[in-house]
Amino acid sequence: MGEATAGGQTPLLQTQTAQPDRFKRTGNLWTAVAHIITGVIGSGVLSLAWSMAQLGWIAGPLAMLCFALVTLVSTFLLTNSHRTPDPEYGPGRNRSYLQAVHMFLGERNAAVCGLFVQVSLCGTGIAYIITSAISMRAIQKSNCYHKEGHEASCDFGDTSYMLLFGAVQIFLSQIPDFHNIQWLSILAAVMSFTYSSIGTGLGLAKVIGDGYVAGSIEGISTSSAAEKVWLVSQALGDIAFAYPYSLILIEIQDTLKSPPPETQTMKKASTIAITLTTFFYLCCGGFGYAAFGDDTPGNLLTGFGFYEPYWLIDFANACVVVHLVGGYQVFSQPLFANVEKWFADKFPRSRFVNESHSLKLPLLPVIRLNLLRLCFRSIYVVATTGIAMMFPYFNQVLGVMGSLTFWPLTIYFPMEMYIKQMNIEAWTAKWVMLRTFSTFCLLVSLLALVGSTEGLISAKLS
Repeated sequence: MGEATAGGQTPLLQTQTAQPDRFKRTGNLWTAVAHIITGVIGSGVLSLAWSMAQLGWIAGPLAMLCFALVTLVSTFLLTNSHRTPDPEYGPGRNRSYLQAVHMFLGERNAAVCGLFVQVSLCGTGIAYIITSAISMRAIQKSNCYHKEGHEASCDFGDTSYMLLFGAVQIFLSQIPDFHNIQWLSILAAVMSFTYSSIGTGLGLAKVIGDGYVAGSIEGISTSSAAEKVWLVSQALGDIAFAYPYSLILIEIQDTLKSPPPETQTMKKASTIAITLTTFFYLCCGGFGYAAFGDDTPGNLLTGFGFYEPYWLIDFANACVVVHLVGGYQVFSQPLFANVEKWFADKFPRSRFVNESHSLKLPLLPVIRLNLLRLCFRSIYVVATTGIAMMFPYFNQVLGVMGSLTFWPLTIYFPMEMYIKQMNIEAWTAKWVMLRTFSTFCLLVSLLALVGSTEGLISAKLS
């Protein structure tokens, strides 16, 4: 399954067979937890109060718990795909999600999966650019409201902030690979806990100050049943975006040292990380909805339900920006590695592709630059920034990306690889259970995709 094509080249959306160990791995349980939290608690947490407002007090928390459970089950299935043939002691390694699909399911499935992977990684980066710009703009608006009053016209654009975020990412994108960004993930994880806690605290403080809990069992009222369906489906898409991290799971697992087997460590890390993130999600979503009810903003920290203390809101939004700077890299590095590997396989003798150059700047250590890395990664950052500027719609973009990639990447491919690796026969009880589970998740994803696409189109046209 890993043979090159007739011309001796490896197609872009394919990968080679599992490779033996060639790297010194130093990751452990807590670095894996940090990577996961960085990948999971991103821009999605800020939309959960709005999502709960669409679903109401029963369906909202229940939907979050269901997505958490589905994500954990999928994670447990996918961790077995890192080593082959034995999931714990096999000598071969799949170093990426796409490589695992190619190894277990073959060339055709790898091509389809590759498309979804690249769209998902790119889409997440776009969502992070939008969210970071909104948070930076919110800092400026918060200071304006504090000086001019809450009724002042403090309107600012997002474009300059998106360009600033993109400029920072062009620099950070020159970090060689996933093994070199543990420090960035740990910093980003700390930031994510910080702003999640601040959002939760502000919501709780408002509930206590108001003396009552807003919201209702059925969620916000709408003018028609069709509008309610669109909003509910978009809320499901936002929650779907907030949880899964399947496409970076194997890359994280590949950083872990052994013994114990990486599979065991990754399952423990996933359980810890998903439990923590679910707790914060329920707190942020619940207290945000309890504070604002039908007026819950689409972004809890930038919708200006909170005005004071302005310095705390500024600090929380600054934490969002710092976190998403790291999160952009966590989701971009796998895409960078896949594309650059394809170029290296196709042009093995190219100096532009394979040769590195030393750059010494004052007060900085020697920097190793590769011309392909510099050009491709810079173009990628520019492209994602440009798309974000064209579609700066926070909730709608999150909903579309979450619903589009949730089923294929979080459910279908991990389940199919598990069935193949464990030799589960058709129509056995376990096989039927897995297929039923997959079909149900597909229906939910389709509902969320239709509603989120409708919301994005409506926002663009308006």
